[in-house]
Amino acid sequence: MQTIVRIAFVLTVLSGQTAIAQKVKKPANFSGNPVFPGWYADPEAIIFGKEYWIYPTYSAPYNKQVFMDAFSSKDLRTWVKHPRIIDTSRIKWAKRAVWAPSIIEKDKKYYLFFAANDIQSDKELGGIGVAVADHPAGPFNDHLGKPLVDRFHNGAQPIDQFVFRDEDGQHYMYYGGWRHCNITRLNNDFSGFLPFEDGSTFKEITPENYVEGPFVFKRNGKYYFMWSEGGWTGPNYSVAYAIADSPLGPFKRIGKILQQDPAIATGAGHHSVIHHPGTDKYYIVYHRRPLTETDGNSRETCIDEMKFDSQGLILPVKITVEGVKKSRL
Repeated sequence: MQTIVRIAFVLTVLSGQTAIAQKVKKPANFSGNPVFPGWYADPEAIIFGKEYWIYPTYSAPYNKQVFMDAFSSKDLRTWVKHPRIIDTSRIKWAKRAVWAPSIIEKDKKYYLFFAANDIQSDKELGGIGVAVADHPAGPFNDHLGKPLVDRFHNGAQPIDQFVFRDEDGQHYMYYGGWRHCNITRLNNDFSGFLPFEDGSTFKEITPENYVEGPFVFKRNGKYYFMWSEGGWTGPNYSVAYAIADSPLGPFKRIGKILQQDPAIATGAGHHSVIHHPGTDKYYIVYHRRPLTETDGNSRETCIDEMKFDSQGLILPVKITVEGVKKSRL
């Protein structure tokens, strides 16, 4: 495949942030993998208007994880970097290990959920927080002035949150590390939670082999629940999934759909999914580790197609160097 070099030095000011078009070497008419340079992990991909957005973790030692960048694209090929959309100077309780963003738009505001401080017990300050901005590029400011979830419920470390809006408008948050996953219902202003009918607030829905990184999407009336398995620093980090008729499950593991290819990269996991509106085209956005790297933090953000069989089951994803074809919304 012919390879070209596209170099763009475009500087614009956007909501107080400097947006930088990246210098990237890519296959012609394809996104290329990684989609943008730098060590980034845990990518949350989403569509806002006519743009694709990716919100990743800055992949570095925990004490250096004190900010997040975002990236936007009109065609999946040329990405604009929006640096430091959030940092610990604006989230006073967050000190380190700012991880795994999840974002959603509601009432013309953008809510960015994140984990911080990597707490190991209920005695430590940290957990899952939420920040808000008027633009997807921020700047994001603390919504509550404290964590939204700061305790271990059902054994789940309060990290790796994903916020899902169902068709009835209800927002659910799936989250959890340490091999436990909870679901809870967010209230209308994202300041707290609504109890379930049985009076509980945090329900455990952990499927077989779950480790972390939950993600949910709905297709043809079915709820697809996805998660990461294995250790994040190792080559066998991967993604598996289940399907249910309800956002609460029950979720029975079907199988693994994303994993390393020893000829291309290792440690493929902690993903998100975007759906091209009006089509049946889905993309999986994930991180992986180049074959030349052994450092656990040497992770890069990639994108490949995700397809289904006639029964609605997800086919194993082929990880590639080319990525996906250029595509406008």
